[in-house]
Amino acid sequence: MTPQWKASKWIGAPTFTAFRFGRFLVARLDGPHRVLTTSPCVHGLSENVSHIVNHQSCEAVGHKSRYEEISRLGREAYHREVCRSLSLEPDATAVMGTAANMMYAAHEAASFGGLRVDAIVTGGVDGNATSSGDPADWVEAPEGWNKLPPVAGTINTIVIVSHPLAPDALVRALMTVTEGKTGALLDLGVSSRQSQNLATGTGTDQVSIAAPVRGEEYQYTSASPHSKLGELLGLSVRNATKRALQWENGLEPSLTRGLLHSLRRFGVSEISFLEAMNARLDADALKLLRENQNGVLYDPQVAAAVYAFVAVWDRVRAGVLPPSLAGDVFRQQAASIASALAAQTDRWYAFWQRLEVDPVRPLDAVYDAIALGWTMKWTSAG
Repeated sequence: MTPQWKASKWIGAPTFTAFRFGRFLVARLDGPHRVLTTSPCVHGLSENVSHIVNHQSCEAVGHKSRYEEISRLGREAYHREVCRSLSLEPDATAVMGTAANMMYAAHEAASFGGLRVDAIVTGGVDGNATSSGDPADWVEAPEGWNKLPPVAGTINTIVIVSHPLAPDALVRALMTVTEGKTGALLDLGVSSRQSQNLATGTGTDQVSIAAPVRGEEYQYTSASPHSKLGELLGLSVRNATKRALQWENGLEPSLTRGLLHSLRRFGVSEISFLEAMNARLDADALKLLRENQNGVLYDPQVAAAVYAFVAVWDRVRAGVLPPSLAGDVFRQQAASIASALAAQTDRWYAFWQRLEVDPVRPLDAVYDAIALGWTMKWTSAG
C-alpha cells in the first residue's frame, strides 16, 4: 500500500520531492546524496540517507505526556517509531523533531546558473531562544540530563543543494547555513531567553544538508559566503527562517519595531511597562496612554530611538564604550526617545536637560524618557 504522505506533494525540485502530510514533512532525495545531519540515528555524515523528515513531535507548551512518551522510548526507538508511521527505512532516514506546525514550513529556492539551493525551515523562538555563550540550564551526564526547559522552541532547517559538494565543503555549508539562520534572528531582533543578548538560535535547533553524489561529476569545494554557492545558502536559509517565524510566532518584520519586542531581553513586558508608567505619570496621563497604548509602543520614530538606546547599551555591556561614559551616552539616547514621543525633536536639548540617568539602571532611563515625552506631548508649555 502506498503511504498516504506520498499523495501530498508540496515541492517538486530537480534533485528531490517534498511532501507535507499532517504533522510530517518529508523530503525524498532522488538518487544517492551525501547528507550531513544532526539526526541522532544517522550519526552525522552519511551517503545512505534517502529521506529527510521534519515532524511535529509535541505541542510547544505543557505537553508533558508526549515528552514522557518520547523519553520512555529513547532516541533510537522513537526514531524507528516515526519511520514506521511513514513506512520508511530507519537506517536511510534522517529525522528531526520540533513543536512547530508543519503547515507553517517555509520554502525558499535560490539559484545561479545551473546551481540551485532549496531551504525548507520550520521555526519557533518564543520558548528557548538563546545566544551562543549564554548561561545554560542543561547538564548532560552518563545517566541523562538533569534539567529540561519549561517551554520549547526549535528552528529546523533542511537544505538541499543541486550539485555535489566535497565533504569539507559540506561542513562549510553547515557553517554558512547557521550564519544565515542567525542573520534572520538578528534581522527580527529576537531576544535570548537566557540573557540580555540578541538570540543566535535556540537550544534545540536541528539541521540536515544534502548534496547529490554522482560519480566523477565535479564537486564544489567551497560554501564560503565569498562564493556564489555560499550566497545562495545564506540567502535561502535567511529568507526561509524569517518567513517560518512570521507564520509560527507572528514575527512580522514591521511589528518587531514595538518597544516591548526591542526591550524584551531586558525583562520588559506589557505588565512591567504599565507598572513603570503608573509610577511616573499622573492618573489622567496614564489613562490616556493606556487608551492609546499601541500608538506609543509602535510609533516608528520612538521605536528607532529605543533601538538606538539599546544598541548603545549593548556597546556599553560589551566594553566597546567606556563605562565612565555610560551615563552621558544613555542620557543622550534617552533625550531622543523623549523628544520623538513628544513630537518635538527640535527641543531635544530641553529634554536632555530634564533627564537624569543612573548608568547602573539604563532601563529606568528609557521609562523616564517615555513618561517625559508623553507628558510633554500634550503640555502647552511643550
